[in-house]
Amino acid sequence: MQIRGLDYHYVDEGSGDPVVMVHGNPTWSFYFRALVKGLSPKYRCLVPDHIGCGLSEKPDENRYDFRLKSRVEDLEMFLDRLNLKENLTLILHDWGGMIGMAYAVNHPERIKRLVILNTAAFFPPGKKKLPIRLRIARNIRAIARPAILHLNLFALAALYMASAQGLESTVKQALIAPYSTPRNRLAILKFVQDIPLTSSDMSYSVVEHTQQHLFRLKDKPMMICWGMKDFVFDKDFLLEWQKRFPDAKVHRFAKAGHYILEDQPENVLECINNFF
Repeated sequence: MQIRGLDYHYVDEGSGDPVVMVHGNPTWSFYFRALVKGLSPKYRCLVPDHIGCGLSEKPDENRYDFRLKSRVEDLEMFLDRLNLKENLTLILHDWGGMIGMAYAVNHPERIKRLVILNTAAFFPPGKKKLPIRLRIARNIRAIARPAILHLNLFALAALYMASAQGLESTVKQALIAPYSTPRNRLAILKFVQDIPLTSSDMSYSVVEHTQQHLFRLKDKPMMICWGMKDFVFDKDFLLEWQKRFPDAKVHRFAKAGHYILEDQPENVLECINNFF
């Protein structure tokens, strides 16, 4: 699909009520492969690659601003072009949680239910700081740009830190395949730099608006599947979700990390099928 004059790639598999899966950083639609295989016999599974990610076009900074606001608008344009405006199920992971929930609070009437996988739709709870690796990548541009663009350290580190059980070599290769050159890694860098922490940050207002309007989704069935060995979205984020959505069904996976769908794909799929 063409969005903003750029190639926006997506998986569209199966038929039935739409299930939209939104990935984070530095993954892409490949991350949801087990859910697509398991759910597409009964549902229409739609999995877009954000601009600059996966098989979508990889523009430079002159053609795309890589901001959260644009990511949310892209998702809205994508769903509107497909005329998908009702009975939407969102499955959200990592930065895809903020993108998807920002869309959802603006269109609660379109949402049927929500599945949350190690993500956030609010500022870090309490006075929690970003992990040191993210702080360096976000704040020290002289280090972040060569490390992420030229050495691919952010995506490579995730292969070893985001999975609690370890990834097969072919899976590692697939997860980073779209990010093979410095130009193709720009979105990874921009996602990190766009993390808003203060009111002067460009995307702060989007997160603030989303956080303040989560109440619009309180009547929506929600299930949370949480990898308890996540080094970023830890138990404090899970508790914040439970505080805001006390009726949500929660499944904790003690042996799963941030890449919960790599560590426990069959078990998460079973939970989702039961929830549906």
